[in-house]
Amino acid sequence: MKKYTIALALFLVFGIYGFAQDLHFTQYYATPMTLNPALTGALSGKYRFAFQYRDQWRRALDSPMSSFSSALDLRFPLGYSNTFSDAFGAGIHFQTDRVADIGFSTTQMGMFGAFHKSLNEKNNQFFSAGLRIAFGQRNINYQNLFFGDQFNGSSGYTNATLEELPANNFSFSDFSVGVSYTYTPRRKTSVFMGAAIHHFNSPQIGYYYDEELDEQISTSPLYQKLTGHINVQIPITSKVRLTPRVAAHAQGPHLEINAGSNIRLALGEYGASALHLGGWVRPVTNTNDGFDLATAIAIVGFEIDNFLFGLSYDLALSEIQTSPSGQTVFELSVAYLGDYQSETILCPKF
Repeated sequence: MKKYTIALALFLVFGIYGFAQDLHFTQYYATPMTLNPALTGALSGKYRFAFQYRDQWRRALDSPMSSFSSALDLRFPLGYSNTFSDAFGAGIHFQTDRVADIGFSTTQMGMFGAFHKSLNEKNNQFFSAGLRIAFGQRNINYQNLFFGDQFNGSSGYTNATLEELPANNFSFSDFSVGVSYTYTPRRKTSVFMGAAIHHFNSPQIGYYYDEELDEQISTSPLYQKLTGHINVQIPITSKVRLTPRVAAHAQGPHLEINAGSNIRLALGEYGASALHLGGWVRPVTNTNDGFDLATAIAIVGFEIDNFLFGLSYDLALSEIQTSPSGQTVFELSVAYLGDYQSETILCPKF
């Protein structure tokens, strides 16, 4: 019964308050176009496949909350100029988030497009703009939920419920736009920065909808999310590179900041493979309009030929997360960069 109580509490959090926030991944640069549509096709090859898996609340639930993401983006050089290496990016992304104990899930599929404009003849500065068009669906399995009027007074929840429950699934459309700037001089400090507005149409995602009146009974908008990010790559030696970064997300009354640094250690005689080690922190706003240091993050990544492998663990620091049944978060990412073309780096890794 304790497991179902926790599951129901999680549903209430997601269904009533959680609509203000998005599914997010710690390794946001594994599928960078979800961080900012302007990063679609921002790669030094022709295409990139990426997969991510994340689970959390494993100690609190029989089945953890799980999130899965897969993405493909491509880069198409525009050959109308012999001087400027302009390009167009296109991509598709699928993600799903599921609380198995109560069968609550959110699924989205998005299409992306971006234009990358070279700003000089050296082709080491680019300005990019991108758009995302997505369609989503939310679903819940009522058979896994129990209500107070179902309790029979002694042995369990066997009575029928008189709750008037809405349809258990609905669909919505979702749109995002973004811009980014990249400066990557060879063997010098590089800068990547950008900003995006997600859900600028503020789609309604409440379950209670009157089909006869064709109107939403309760207002449950998915708040617009403003994202800002900056990443710097600093060469220390020919084989060591430091990459401090910050990404901030403001959505409704919530603000989340991810800040930290990775270090890339090139391996082998030619440095074709590399080891990435990183540590970040995630402060978030609390109910007192201040900040709590919610999470510390450790990451390890490997570059092997054209493959990228990332492992991260979120160490909970807030009081609710460090309880005996609190949150543990593990995340895995795998990416493949196809048909390497140039040394111009338009988007950092991990």
